[in-house]
Amino acid sequence: MTRTLKETDRDKTAERLLKSSANKFYDPDVDIDWEAPLVEGKRFIPEKRSSLYGTPLWDTLTPEQRIELGKHEVASVATTGLWFEILLMQMLLKDVYEQDPTTAHAQYALTEIADECRHSTMFARMAARIGCPAYGPVPWLRKLAKLMPSISYGPARYGAILVAEEVLDRLQREQMNDPEIQPLVRMVNRIHVLEEARHVTFAREEVTRGMAKLNKAEIVYQQFIIAVISFFVTRAFINPNVYKAVGIDPREGVKAAMTNPEWKGSVAWAGEKIMPFLQESGLVGRPGMFFWRKSFLLPAKR
Repeated sequence: MTRTLKETDRDKTAERLLKSSANKFYDPDVDIDWEAPLVEGKRFIPEKRSSLYGTPLWDTLTPEQRIELGKHEVASVATTGLWFEILLMQMLLKDVYEQDPTTAHAQYALTEIADECRHSTMFARMAARIGCPAYGPVPWLRKLAKLMPSISYGPARYGAILVAEEVLDRLQREQMNDPEIQPLVRMVNRIHVLEEARHVTFAREEVTRGMAKLNKAEIVYQQFIIAVISFFVTRAFINPNVYKAVGIDPREGVKAAMTNPEWKGSVAWAGEKIMPFLQESGLVGRPGMFFWRKSFLLPAKR
């Protein structure tokens, strides 16, 4: 059953988040030592989170190549996160455009946009610092995604934000606490995790509040849209061109990753916190089930 949330609580939450934002925020230009050398031999992601881990292709790689692949994969995830955060900012601005800017709710939305600007810059600088290109999504998806701010609204919009943020959050929480990961990557992850916690609270309440207002026809549309967006988000994390860094044909790498139980398990694990919330909220339903399963966030039909 869909939960309800009083409309009067909206500004109370926003006021609390505004205070938290004022008391604790990071400036990546100041709080990260961008000139510090990378630590030789340290990984960029845990080996088990590589898209090829456990495959025959993985077995052909030397330890150095595995570290190199992880470096390009973390850059791909970061620049894909950057791409999605730019879309997120567009969506938040559309909402703020219709709101009273004197309310705490509108002001927190603007504060979140400011956070996302810093995060996007931080992800871009990290990719450049470790010597990787701005992978992001493949070109056709980048073009298609321009429709997202137009076709999504309400709970599906905030639910899609949650999928991207919370899947990334779980991967980053693991990395920021792993002493075997490069210090630069750990600090970038720590900043993003701590600041995104506020954004997650904001979006979850918007989902709950929005679902309570919808009729059955609208819920069907919301269930379909969030599933489609979530599918594209999880598939976009690893750009096929990362495999070139270790001499693997991109098509061969993608085929291995998409059929790799270990990678599917990693995506499902990363979504373990957000999927129960979306199911309880009523955003996961039959209209989108095909895409949920293809996203690896829900198990394939047996």
